Amino acid sequence: MMAPVHPPLRLPPDWPAGALAAALPDGRLHLRHGPIELLITAEGTGEAQRAATRTALATFATVLTGLVAELEALRRPAGSAAGALEGPIARRMLGAVAPLAGERFVTPMAAVAGAVADHVAGAMWAAAPLHRLIVNNGGDVALRLAPGATARLLLCTDPAPGAPRAAGTVEIGAADGIGGIATSGWRGRSHSLGIADAVTVFAADAASADAAATLVANATDLPGEPMLAPYVERRPARALAPDSDLGDRPVTTAVAPLPVPLARAALARGRTLAASIAARGLIHGAHLALGREHALAGRPPHLSLPPSLPSPVTDGRRSAGGRSKARGVSPATRERAPAGQATGQAPHQEPAP
Repeated sequence: MMAPVHPPLRLPPDWPAGALAAALPDGRLHLRHGPIELLITAEGTGEAQRAATRTALATFATVLTGLVAELEALRRPAGSAAGALEGPIARRMLGAVAPLAGERFVTPMAAVAGAVADHVAGAMWAAAPLHRLIVNNGGDVALRLAPGATARLLLCTDPAPGAPRAAGTVEIGAADGIGGIATSGWRGRSHSLGIADAVTVFAADAASADAAATLVANATDLPGEPMLAPYVERRPARALAPDSDLGDRPVTTAVAPLPVPLARAALARGRTLAASIAARGLIHGAHLALGREHALAGRPPHLSLPPSLPSPVTDGRRSAGGRSKARGVSPATRERAPAGQATGQAPHQEPAP
């Protein structure tokens, strides 16, 4: 399969002022408008790539303006936003968070990055017979694979500056039914109510993965636990971002290294929610990380983890030999993975041949 090669870009007539479109030397397409930044890998024949690129540009041109027009409603709790949204991305955002709302506070903004990635990926996939398509929106990925195709991405569990960014790899095949991967945590570009370093969720679409990752990261916490207080700093979301949809809810701004019992207890809370969401068929599975501790929920795809990490907790017990009963989790990568990127940035993509 030929590597993606983009011709000189012809911007559509409605291309917005201030937006960026560039063909990168490695063949990826880079699109940016305001806070939205996409890195796109589209593989197929030359004609398929050209058609997909034209579609990506035309689709992306109206993404930000469409979201801004409905921003007030998108910042409302999911229940009150129903019926007030009209655009395709806004409706996709609401559709992703509505099944998760219940008694939890969540707004459609919890799924914005994944929904944008899905929107662009869906248009490109419908426009051209591609072999493999990866639309990466700040670390939340919409994935499309033709039969027999696979993709390998790096799994980030500690996005702290200077920390080893790649804790392993995840390999996904077309038959896995995974169309979205999203990561959330207190170190990411969005605010979190919890203390997870990184919660990565695998789902049928990126919007669903994004919404679930946000809520599971929020739930990875020990509310009311006095022993946790010395290790965690929080500030009202509005003090950090005046227009935050979280209002005055306290968001995490720092987490010191935790005693292992506290880290495991917080992960257990997050894992319980992830397992519940997976049991309802809303996601495939999740990987949760806090410090050196980590856990699995549901049925995530094949993960290869380095031997330096302790074995992940699956059903409340630490799996023997580093192998998950949910899906085979190897304690070591099959090959040396190159350096990944921090959560909230674009993770490294390793498309398999």
